[in-house]
Amino acid sequence: MRFASIIKVALRALRRNTMRSILTALGIIIGVGAVIAMVSIGNGAKAQVEAQVASLGQNVVSVFSGSVSSGGSRGGWGSAPTLTVEDAEAIDREVPDIIGVSPEVRDRNQVLANGLNWNTSVNGVGPDFPDIRSWKIAEGTMFSEQDVRSVAKVAVIGKTVVDQLFANTDPLGQTLRIRNIPFKIVGVMETKGFNLFGSDQDDVVMVPYTSHMKRISRRTNINSIILQAANPEVIERAQKEITEVLTQRRKGREADFTVRTQIELAQSATATTQTMTMLLAAIASVSLIVGGIGIMNIMLVSVTERTREIGIRLAIGAHGRDVLMQFLIEAIILSSLGGVLGILLGVGSAQLVSHLNGWPVVVSTSSIVVAFVFSAAVGMFFGFYPARKAAQLDPIEALRYE
Repeated sequence: MRFASIIKVALRALRRNTMRSILTALGIIIGVGAVIAMVSIGNGAKAQVEAQVASLGQNVVSVFSGSVSSGGSRGGWGSAPTLTVEDAEAIDREVPDIIGVSPEVRDRNQVLANGLNWNTSVNGVGPDFPDIRSWKIAEGTMFSEQDVRSVAKVAVIGKTVVDQLFANTDPLGQTLRIRNIPFKIVGVMETKGFNLFGSDQDDVVMVPYTSHMKRISRRTNINSIILQAANPEVIERAQKEITEVLTQRRKGREADFTVRTQIELAQSATATTQTMTMLLAAIASVSLIVGGIGIMNIMLVSVTERTREIGIRLAIGAHGRDVLMQFLIEAIILSSLGGVLGILLGVGSAQLVSHLNGWPVVVSTSSIVVAFVFSAAVGMFFGFYPARKAAQLDPIEALRYE
């Protein structure tokens, strides 16, 4: 029996019981639709996290302070300011793959300007900070290396601070008081938005790190150092060289720093979304198995209903493999059509969720192809037993069947 004839007979058999065929394929439709929708939502969340990580800068390597031990108690990074400006200068001098260095000193302070006050993050940074963080200056300029050396009282502020203290005026050239110390505003950063941890990046005042250390916080150590590697290919090498430089400077003391790359941050940030995507996809795949069981059940019923038809075909010369192929093709067509409708349902559901809730969704071609192939495989797997049962019918017994 020719393959084209088998497909024609299979389609005619499915059309004969249209409603039953639709209901049988419903499990596959829902299963494929659920998998596509869940994976698309998960991929959207992952893409959003990756975009937020990318917004932190390009080829960034961060050195955090505070891996210290005291009385058997060990603190994680940031638990104590153990880095120094000299550490940053040593890295800049001895690691050739680094093209940008910015020591960081972080604090929160009440700032006053224009007759208003606002509690914000006051960060001491270096002139390379905007380039490292890929953060452009919207108005004015960034303070210079000369301002760092002279411990100048200059500041660059974020958009949130502008909205709170200078809503109706131009902030450039005005005075901002930090701990009653006047700082001249020389620049305003572009809007950056919220970071991975939900903090408003625009709610910040940036001053030269020397000014922060000597005028505001009066400390000798810095919280962290952010650096920019020349390109993505040298990040791992730069990380190793930075670790070596800082270790040598400790002269045998226990490492009191942690070096992390942007790649590591991206991997840790997306790990949760990847796990959730896989979990949701696995749960949704259960309905595909249920749909496959439904196909097996209906195909067994179909074999029973068409026993005499099978007997006649076998009696007039059809081979068992022809009957096997016919019922197997019916199951595959049923599951494949369900897969196509499921893909449309999944893509539509993902777009609807995105429209209603504002969630980002990414419908990948690979997930569509995998879902379709899996649905066809489900039809083949669960359709094989009924098809084999039909092929093994005895023609005489089948003709006697009432």
